[in-house]
Amino acid sequence: MKSQRPGAALAAVLAAAALVLSACGSDPNPGAAAAGAAAPGPPVDCSGKPNLTAEGSSAQKNAMDVFTQAYQQKCPGANVAYNPTGSGAGVKQFTAGLVDFGGSDSALKDSEIAAAAKRCNGNPAWNLPMVFGPVAISYKLNGVTDLTLDGPTTAKIFSGQITTWNDPAIAALNQGVALPATPIKVVFRSDESGTTDNFQQYLQASSKGAWTKGDGKTFAGGVGSGAQKSSGVAQAVASTEGAISYVELSYAQDNKLSMAKIDNGSGPVELNDQTVGKAIEAAKVSGQGNDLKLDLDSVYGSTAAGEYPLILATYEIVCSKGYDPATSTAVKAFLTTAANEGQANLDDAGYAKLPDAFKQKLTTAIQAIG
Repeated sequence: MKSQRPGAALAAVLAAAALVLSACGSDPNPGAAAAGAAAPGPPVDCSGKPNLTAEGSSAQKNAMDVFTQAYQQKCPGANVAYNPTGSGAGVKQFTAGLVDFGGSDSALKDSEIAAAAKRCNGNPAWNLPMVFGPVAISYKLNGVTDLTLDGPTTAKIFSGQITTWNDPAIAALNQGVALPATPIKVVFRSDESGTTDNFQQYLQASSKGAWTKGDGKTFAGGVGSGAQKSSGVAQAVASTEGAISYVELSYAQDNKLSMAKIDNGSGPVELNDQTVGKAIEAAKVSGQGNDLKLDLDSVYGSTAAGEYPLILATYEIVCSKGYDPATSTAVKAFLTTAANEGQANLDDAGYAKLPDAFKQKLTTAIQAIG
């Protein structure tokens, strides 16, 4: 199914994020491409192995399809077989050496770095963010299509402290809304997921101590029922009255789910192009050198007006060095194409194009893969 994420408008907002992401480098050729089009990337060597394998984040599956099409146009006969099994599986398959690169909605954890380096023959693995996207707090509640939640209330819902939709804490945020006494049915990702990790990090940063379950790719709330992958979560919410979950925007839209506004202390904020763009502008790079790990804690805990704080970045986890020559050549060719020509059709797939300054830094990192 074709995704319906914010497209060209969010891409335009993200162009402004280049100013904030200036730590990543400046655009060496501003204005080279018209708005809505991707500038040609540097030449790539198509002599690497023809078939790459990758696994991980389901959030980026449609983007990977777009990237692969662009790669095949640039390197006829080449292919990338991407298996969207979830971020946790992607990291495990990468560190086990079973795929050429992994896709994850969160950067490598400290506990995963050593295994990744071992897989890369003693060289560090890099986190290369290729896709940005918002996460919707999605729900199904008959008669209620306008709902506001905040960090503390959301944390209490997902930890089981709030169990009905007419709870006073929810009512206080939604004055004038007729909230039913319907039981709340939490749905969570049952597989390891970077979306779960980002969501729990958001709860930690925004809930003023109400979330005590920790973070990580496994849901720690202890309540509700699990569903596999983003598609399974969205379908479970769509078929369950009183359900609530967290899922990438395109899946919420594809399944026609209601999406809560988030009040971070400065009033309710709707998930839209402008509010997501403001949050992404606030993201900072915390990785060193060509490791482009992002620090999103300041976004998750932000109280800035008009900023939708629940976003994620999807990374490709790659070896900085340690591939055999044929694999290294192919990985560099694919990722270079994805970061450049592959951006052209992301709007149609429902994703936002990379800001120019960040794209340049990303391309530089990809070219440094040994």
